[in-house]
Amino acid sequence: MAAVMSASLVAPRVAKLGARAGKTASLKATPVRVARAARTSTVAGAAVDNETGLKMARDGIKEAASENLLTPRFYTTDFDEMEQLFSKEINPNLDESELVAILQEFQEDFNQKHFVRNDSFKTAADGITGEARRIFIEFLERSCTAEFSGFLLYKELGRRLKKTAPVCAEIFTLMSRDEARHAGFLNKAMSDFNLALDLGFLTKNRQYTFFKPKFIFYATYLSEKIGYWRYISIYRHLQANPDDQLYPIFQYFENWCQDENRHGDFFTAVLKARPEFINDFEAKLWSRFFCLSVYVTMYLNDHSRAEFYESIGLDTTQFNMHVIHQTNKTTAQIFPQVIDTYNPKFKEHLDNLVVINTALAKAESPLEKAPLVLGFASNLLAIALMKPIDSGSIDFVEDVSDPAFMY
Repeated sequence: MAAVMSASLVAPRVAKLGARAGKTASLKATPVRVARAARTSTVAGAAVDNETGLKMARDGIKEAASENLLTPRFYTTDFDEMEQLFSKEINPNLDESELVAILQEFQEDFNQKHFVRNDSFKTAADGITGEARRIFIEFLERSCTAEFSGFLLYKELGRRLKKTAPVCAEIFTLMSRDEARHAGFLNKAMSDFNLALDLGFLTKNRQYTFFKPKFIFYATYLSEKIGYWRYISIYRHLQANPDDQLYPIFQYFENWCQDENRHGDFFTAVLKARPEFINDFEAKLWSRFFCLSVYVTMYLNDHSRAEFYESIGLDTTQFNMHVIHQTNKTTAQIFPQVIDTYNPKFKEHLDNLVVINTALAKAESPLEKAPLVLGFASNLLAIALMKPIDSGSIDFVEDVSDPAFMY
C-alpha cells in the first residue's frame, strides 16, 4: 500500500480500471546539486549512521522515524463488522462471480519472479552520498513502512474472514503477500545503504489507528490508486529520461504498480457491494474528505522532501499535480463526489499549506503556532467548501449520458 494519508488523520496508501498515465517527460525538473552532509558518529550521545547522521537502533538497524500526522500509519478496524460486511448471507449484494474472478487473477501471481535483484543495486547505492543518501534512505523507509502497514492489515483480515467469507479471505491473504513482497524488497534496498528496518519491532511497538470498516475501504482504495499513479508516473519519466535513473528500484515500478491496480479493483467490488457507501449524501461528504486528506498529505510530504524528486529529475509540484489529477479522474469512477482539482483555487490552497507547514516546523512557542494552525485549518476548509464534481460508478446511474460521469 503506497500510504499517503493523514493531514486530518486519514489513512495509508494506488488502481486499474483501465487507467493509463499520460506522458510524464514534462515533469522533468531543472537539474540540481544536492549538498553533502558532514559525517558524524554521535548525535546527543545516540548512535548514528556515520555518513548520514540518521539515528540507529542498533548496529545496521535504523531507528524508526518519529510518528506525526504525515507519517505512514498502521491500522486496525472492527473485525466483527468486517465479517458481517463480507458475509454473503448478510450482504447479498456481494457479486460472488466477480470476487472469484478477482481471486483467480491474484492466484496467477504475475509478479512472483519480478522482484529479483542484481549487483547494480549495491553499486548504485554506493554512488549516492552525503545529503542525497540520507534523503534516499528516508524515501525507502517511508515506502517500506507504508507497504508493511498494508501487509499487517490485509493479513489479519485474511485470517479473520476465513470462516464467513473464504473467497474474500484468500484475496486479502494474497494482497498481504504482495505487500510483504514490496516491503521486503524495499527493506533489502535499505541494506544496500548498510541500514534496515526492524519490521518485527515496528509490528509490536507502532501505534495503531482505528478506522471503521467503511473508512478502511475509502482510505485503502484511494491509497492504492494514488500509489499506482505515483509509481507509473515515476517509471515513465525515468524511461524517457534514463540519465536520471538514480537507483535501479525504479525500473521495477511498471509491474509493481499493477499489484496496486489489482488491489484497487478488489476495493471497487467491495464498495459496489455496499451502495450506501457510495450513493448517498453522507457518502459524498466522506468521499471528498478522504480525497482531501490523501491529496494534501501527499503534497505536504513531497514538498518537504523536494530534494528527492529533484534528484531523479522531477519537478515536485508538477509531479504532484499530475498524480492528483489522474488519481482524481480514476476515483471519480466510483466515488459519488470528488474535489475539483482543476479549480485554480485548489492548487493555490495547497501551496499556502506548504508555506504554513514549513513555518509550523520552525515555530517553537504556542504563540507562534496558533495563527499558523488557524491558517492551516482555514485553507483546508476552503478546499472542502469548493464546489465538488458529481461523479460515481456507471452501475448506479439511470442516465449514462450525464456529463458528471464523463469526468
